[in-house]
Amino acid sequence: MLGYTITQWVFGILSFMAIMFALMVVFSRNPVNSVLYLVLTFFCIAGHYLIMNAQFLAVVHIAVYAGAIMVLFLFVIMLMNLNQDTEPQKTMISKIIAGVIGGLLLLVLVGALKGTDQLTTIQSGASKIGLVGNLGKVLFREFLFPFEIVSILLLSALVGAILIGKKDVK
Repeated sequence: MLGYTITQWVFGILSFMAIMFALMVVFSRNPVNSVLYLVLTFFCIAGHYLIMNAQFLAVVHIAVYAGAIMVLFLFVIMLMNLNQDTEPQKTMISKIIAGVIGGLLLLVLVGALKGTDQLTTIQSGASKIGLVGNLGKVLFREFLFPFEIVSILLLSALVGAILIGKKDVK
């Protein structure tokens, strides 16, 4: 229909869903529902990464954002026990100022993106950039020494955190 490929249709559907879920994050009254809508937004963005043939980035995006950070947000929201009685009410002037600042931010973003060129569609299979196998080859051939240094640094940070958090038993 009108010369669109399946990739363009999937991109459009994922974009629509990501925008709708992002709006639901903003307009939802319940903070737990907002976090869950944000997780769905992250899954839609991961779908965009898959369309762009960046499988590793999609998996890391889901693992880090939807898996770790959203669980942390959910625990913080539940521990804070937000409700209408304890939450401070916003005045009308603060809502107007927030709307004006948001509109100015939108204006700046539109102005910044106005001069960008049209993005070209990456055909699936035409490029092997972003594949996990290619990333592993580059990581373990060209960057093996820095990779091992980072692993030693993370291991020493883990041992330090355990020693700091350890209770003294007497």
